[in-house]
Amino acid sequence: MVDIKPTSPNVALPPVGTGPHRRRLGVLALVATFGGLLFGYDTGVINGALLPMKEELGLTNLTEGVVTSSLLFGAAIGAMLGGRIADGWGRRRTIILLAVTFFVGTLTCVFAPAFGVMVIGRVLLGLAVGGASTVVPVFLAELAPYEIRGSLSGRNELMIVVGQLAAFVVNAIIGNLWGEGNGVWRVMLAVCALPAIALFVGMLRVPESPRWLASKGRNDEALEVLTQIRSKERAVAELEDIKRTNEFEAKVQQVSGWRTLLGNKWLIRIVLIGAGLGVAQQLTGINSIMYYGQTVLIESGFEQSAALIANIAPGVIAVIGGFIAIYNMEKINRRTTLIIGFSLTTVCHFLIGIASMTLVDGNPARPWVILFLVVAFVGSMQTFLNIAVWVLLSEIFPTQIRALGMGISVFCLWIANAFLGLYFPTIVAATGITGTFFGFAVVGVLALLFIWKFVPESRGRTLEEVEEGVTTGNIFTVDKKKARV
Repeated sequence: MVDIKPTSPNVALPPVGTGPHRRRLGVLALVATFGGLLFGYDTGVINGALLPMKEELGLTNLTEGVVTSSLLFGAAIGAMLGGRIADGWGRRRTIILLAVTFFVGTLTCVFAPAFGVMVIGRVLLGLAVGGASTVVPVFLAELAPYEIRGSLSGRNELMIVVGQLAAFVVNAIIGNLWGEGNGVWRVMLAVCALPAIALFVGMLRVPESPRWLASKGRNDEALEVLTQIRSKERAVAELEDIKRTNEFEAKVQQVSGWRTLLGNKWLIRIVLIGAGLGVAQQLTGINSIMYYGQTVLIESGFEQSAALIANIAPGVIAVIGGFIAIYNMEKINRRTTLIIGFSLTTVCHFLIGIASMTLVDGNPARPWVILFLVVAFVGSMQTFLNIAVWVLLSEIFPTQIRALGMGISVFCLWIANAFLGLYFPTIVAATGITGTFFGFAVVGVLALLFIWKFVPESRGRTLEEVEEGVTTGNIFTVDKKKARV
């Protein structure tokens, strides 16, 4: 084991300042987050498309779960592949490849004649979704100055919930105008092709990550990119900070990737923390609501057409919560945000279970109470958990393993998501809403203990400071108040 010591003190950076570079940074972030929009639409559209698809393709409960979860298992693979490709090939070119994959996967699903082809299309979409969930947050974190890194990186998660809301609204409009005729679900899926084209065209004009360029020794190109999105003084100082970190890493590790990871106990620890955080986020059941929200609402007592419309409410509150989360990202520590979030979602889980148990079928209040509690759960999740988790994952890994560490964490996240998506209809059928949400509540309590004990703080630190702290293990022991505020 290498005993790693910091080689140079952290140097204060000039202020970010205002000007055209701030606007350019915002435009670059907007283009990249179309990957998040596609992520959200592709995972949310199945919510309303599944029932008419089930009738037309003759799906059983098992094959219904396979159609839903095939995207998620594909996403787990895409998360790992996306991270590796992005480390070697670059963040920008990887996102362009993902845009093409989104488009091809969409067309495959839209024209699928049977179950088998549909699964192939969903797996392709999953590869793109998983890759985007790994690469886009890393790209945004590496573009952003540390002062606004949380809010800028968090825009990707905001675009995910915007995409999910768009899917719910499109589903409701098409479903109520088109009715339940053959092919309605194909139109719902086809809408996804539009943002895929926008992502492809937009990324052709977006520069590469300056930190990735510097990690490859292309410092002149890195400075050129930084001067587009920083003041000249800040760009030069920031590049020097990045170069110092790269030189420090070069002294203690000669290779990147798995050998680097396995050669440092602190890197292993941070990857395990990232993976645990990703799994804990998914075991709140948030995506079960996003995939099967209509099913849950029908189970609670809504008619099918009413459930399709009522299902928009969680989507709306998710977007509102996302904006609040972005606003608070630079005001509240990451750990504090996570603890508040898991506390609120766990309470909501218990209340949903109690309401389902005490309000019997046929009680006119039952569907509305459960809808209210589901909306409260989604609002708590989006305000305090989803954005914070994705931002933290994009920050805590050193450059040499950033995409790999992100990929491993997101792989575990998607595997948990996939198994939950596969078995959620069976679990609800076996235990009802009551047992399902009581189970989520127990997981929430365990997640709180995990965060309190293991998750480090990254707010107020540059990526280089986080990197040094993680590599040496100091981030797990240094007083959190020493982070920049």
